[in-house]
Amino acid sequence: MSGILSGYRSFGAPTRLLLLNQLTINLGFYMLMPYLAVHLSGDLALAGWTVGLILGVRNFSQQGMFLIGGTLADRIGYKPLIVAGCALRTAGFALLGVADAVPALLVASAATGFAGALFNPAVRAYLAHDSGSRRVEAFALFNVFYQAGVLLGPVVGLALTAVDFRLTCLVAAAVFAVLTGLQIRALPGAQAGRAEDREPVTAVWRSVLANRPFLLFAAAMIGSSVLSFQVYLALPLEARRIAGAETAGTVLVAAVFVVSGGLAIAGQLKVTAWFTCRLGPTRSLITGLALMGAAFLPPALTAASTPNSPVLPAAALLLSAALLALGTIVVFPFELDMIVTLARDRLVATHYGLYNTIVGVGILLGNLLTGTALDLARAAGLPWLPWVALACLGLLCAASVRALARSGRLTPDQPSPDPLPAQRV
Repeated sequence: MSGILSGYRSFGAPTRLLLLNQLTINLGFYMLMPYLAVHLSGDLALAGWTVGLILGVRNFSQQGMFLIGGTLADRIGYKPLIVAGCALRTAGFALLGVADAVPALLVASAATGFAGALFNPAVRAYLAHDSGSRRVEAFALFNVFYQAGVLLGPVVGLALTAVDFRLTCLVAAAVFAVLTGLQIRALPGAQAGRAEDREPVTAVWRSVLANRPFLLFAAAMIGSSVLSFQVYLALPLEARRIAGAETAGTVLVAAVFVVSGGLAIAGQLKVTAWFTCRLGPTRSLITGLALMGAAFLPPALTAASTPNSPVLPAAALLLSAALLALGTIVVFPFELDMIVTLARDRLVATHYGLYNTIVGVGILLGNLLTGTALDLARAAGLPWLPWVALACLGLLCAASVRALARSGRLTPDQPSPDPLPAQRV
């Protein structure tokens, strides 16, 4: 804990505020979103397809609009987009708490999603700009605060939802309202602006789409996002199979999240420092991706076990969660840093926006394939097969990044031009 605090204090005021910002964003988001489907289907008695539509609109409004948010951040400034995103999510969460008609719920869901598309690229680009040569360390600390919000949010939300889900919505909206005011008051309005970043939008997008090394890296990293998302899909499904859908299953699912988030909070800074000193960015990425793939081998060995003997499968599942968390915390800061490197410090928010859109589409398709494969493989008597396929996906990602590195595409040979003085917005 002392290492986290000392690392936090070593950065300037903007970075410290952005870190607290992300913790609070995730606290507000995760205190509400895990319980939204139950509210829609239970309290409001909506049909399953309607619940899926409302949740899908939220996901599309965020993943599909990241490029818009990133482009606006580069043109207008990082601070206005962060403020606008927090304010819009305040309104969206408040509307979710009072609405019971489907059209209003769709509007609220779209607002909460688009809010994320506004502030996510801007926060990452601002953090990269403000931390300078300490980007990797800043991104590592960013993940610590990110994971802390993920862990705390559902606990707070569970206590509030036990009273009334509408109370959860209103408290989450209040969190974002306070956060909006804090950004307006305390966040400096600095942007690493260049005149060419304010070219016509179509020219800006053509410029980013012409960045072939960046696009190849984004494609190579799709699999890593699919693998990291399995902590929300494949691992909980396997936990339910092992321990059942009652209390034991819930406890095992919670243990998976505690292991995953706890390792990120406790080990992120030390792991990042170790890999930075010994392997460097590219080799660290490759090693982390291989670790993420290896995480799915323990469940492959126990996938055919019966629920009557849950101890060994549960241990394998927790080992899988630990290895996946370790691989993720190795990859995360170097992944975000590589995006800035490949962007050559130009149009950074736009690059982050497009990157998130690309991997978001990959996660959607990957989850569809993973969920289908888990069902079909068990019905065919081959329950280990999807786990082996996920392990191979990690190795494929590692091999792809290694191939890009060996071809020189991950080390741009053209230095970026000196930025204009930071603008006040």
